[in-house]
Amino acid sequence: MKIGIIGAGNIGGNLTRRLTALGHDVSVANSRGPETLGELAEETGARAVRAEEAAQGAEVVVVTVPLKAVPDLPSGLLDAAAEGVAVIDTGNYYPRERDGRIAAIEDEGLTESRWTERHLGHPVIKAFNGTYAQDILDRPRPAGDSERIALPVAGDDEAAKAKVRALIGELGFDTVDAGGLDDSWRQQPGTPVYGLRADVEGVKKALTAASPERPAEFRG
Repeated sequence: MKIGIIGAGNIGGNLTRRLTALGHDVSVANSRGPETLGELAEETGARAVRAEEAAQGAEVVVVTVPLKAVPDLPSGLLDAAAEGVAVIDTGNYYPRERDGRIAAIEDEGLTESRWTERHLGHPVIKAFNGTYAQDILDRPRPAGDSERIALPVAGDDEAAKAKVRALIGELGFDTVDAGGLDDSWRQQPGTPVYGLRADVEGVKKALTAASPERPAEFRG
């Protein structure tokens, strides 16, 4: 499958490593230009490209950049993607540490991924936002393994969600349908499932236990 990854930090870099190892055709981009990604490209066989090129022909696009950087992504970013492209948003809102205050999230009550979706102009699927980057490399397990952990996946586009869940399964993790994008507050920072390493039942319980009240440390 042709996959574009926009953002080459810890999550983006490790997804590049795993997805190329599984035989996928991966293009990876960052904000500093493809010349800064030579080492990752050489290690993995992925193509280092500009952000506006990463989605060309892609069936899956992973947007894994700081939330504050989302409005600065190139316009028309997804215009050349494959029909029916699934867009994965891994982002989190850290107003005190990194992103500054975003009024639409705090005052209007938008979920973080709904805010990102509006900027991208395309439906997104929220996944990997509470996953430890190193776990992408260290914790894949075959289906049925007692140590296989599950990841919550939220989104409104059922076909795209199914595609993302299948890809996560291929990566070595179970998934739990966490509802639509307006329900994705259940997996935002400060919730019980955020950073949780648990099986399907454990993830379901954590999602159910979440409160819609944003914790003080995650308010600007």
